[in-house]
Formats: sequence, C-alpha cells, structure tokens
Amino acid sequence: MTMIRSDAVPARPREVSVRAWFDASRVLTWRQLLVYVRDVPTVLQSFIVPAISMVLVKVVLGDAVGSATGQDSLYGTVPLMILIGAMGGSVVSAVRLNKERSTGLLARLYVLPINRAADLTSRVVAEIIRIFVLTLELLLVGYVMGFRFEQGLLGALGLLAIPLVFGGAYAVFVLAIAVNSPPGAPLVQYLGLLTNLLMFFNSGFSPIDAYPGWLQPIVANQPMTPAIELMRGFAVGGPVLEAFIKVMIWTVVFVGCSVYPALRGYRRAATTR
Repeated sequence: MTMIRSDAVPARPREVSVRAWFDASRVLTWRQLLVYVRDVPTVLQSFIVPAISMVLVKVVLGDAVGSATGQDSLYGTVPLMILIGAMGGSVVSAVRLNKERSTGLLARLYVLPINRAADLTSRVVAEIIRIFVLTLELLLVGYVMGFRFEQGLLGALGLLAIPLVFGGAYAVFVLAIAVNSPPGAPLVQYLGLLTNLLMFFNSGFSPIDAYPGWLQPIVANQPMTPAIELMRGFAVGGPVLEAFIKVMIWTVVFVGCSVYPALRGYRRAATTR
C-alpha cells in the first residue's frame, strides 16, 4: 500500500487568515455579481432609471438652475444621479440579503469552512463594482448632454473615485441595517424615504443659497452635498478641500458606525431564522 506523505498535500489556509478571507471574498463576489446580472428587471432598473431621471431633471430644471447660478446645471445633476443610483442599488442588495436569510442560505454559508467576514465583504465589493459601471454609464450620458472634464485626467479620476468611496461606505451602512432588521422588515420604504430626503435637499438639486436660511446648514452638511460639490470641483474646478474633508468624515462615520454591528448582526442572522 502506497503511503501519502502529509507534507505532499497543500496546506489550506486557516479560516481566519488574510489569504482565506481574500480567496473566499473573491469567489463570493463572483457569486454576488452572477446573482445580480441574472435579475434582469433589477439590472434594467439600476441602470436605465437613473439615466432617464438625469435627462428629465436636466430638461425640467436645467434652465431654471442655470439662470439662477450662471453655471450649467448638468454639473450638479450628473453627480446627484450617480449618488442616487449608488444608494438605491444598496437597498436592493439589502433586500436580497434579507431574502437569503429567510431561505437559510446565510446559515449554509456560515457553516462552510470559510472566513466569516467574506460574505459581507463580497457584497460590498460587488456594490462597488456596480457603482463603477453605473458611474461610467451616467458620465457617458452626461457627456452626450454636454458634461465635460475641464480639469483633465486627474480631475476625471478624482470624480470617478468619489462615488466608489461614498457608495462603498453607504453600502456597509445599509448592510448593517439589513442584518440587524427582522425578516420582512420594510427596508425599501425606510431607506427609500432617507434617500428621497437627501435627494431633494442637496446642492445638486438646487443651489444651497436657494434654500431657506434655517435649512442651508443642514443642506450644506448632509452626506450627499459635499460629495456633489467635490465631484463638481473635480469636473469644472474650484475649492475642493472643505468638501473633501466632509466626504471623508461621512465615510468614516458610515463605516465606523456600521462594521461591528454588521459583523455581529450577520452572525445572528446566519445562526437564527
């Protein structure tokens, strides 16, 4: 009988190792993307609706905003719709997570010999990939309508990075809410209400000084406004330091307040039904 030497079998990385986390996250990210692209109605809604909304906002409000500010409203509309699309897609991901929790899929993933954080990581990475594709699409549509990168390549790269950072942080925040909510919770309604409030009270929808005086500080410092102002600055120029600091603060707040609740809530969601 031929003996197999134990040292001839490649060692499998420990579940808690960085390598195991990376390998499992890569595989599960591919799974998330496959699940997403096979849901054709969701894909169409995620990419077609933001583009149509951007065109409609430009057509309906573009001249009024342009007359009031002296600047093409497209430089506020394009960043606004990119962020709205990024945030709306995260809600879809949260609903899918709750559905997989109800069917027992999270429990099956949890008992596999993989890193415990890999599934959550894969969902965030899949969201970042979706946001990247969405951003390219809306920038292309915006370019057809007259949107230009007047600050060159570095400005374009900076503008492209903002929705990825902001959207990724918001995705962590939404997933933390999803795993800590009971199955069947009206996540779409609650998070949709939050998105709508942020959408109608920011500098992309209307200039800050056009809002009532008591509302202006809220509009100027809510999460979307500094991201829009930073993207606008990367496109047409202007001061960006203050907006950059605010975006980083909101990113840290979203991630810092969500990572631990997300990991703890995921464990609870995967082990109880």
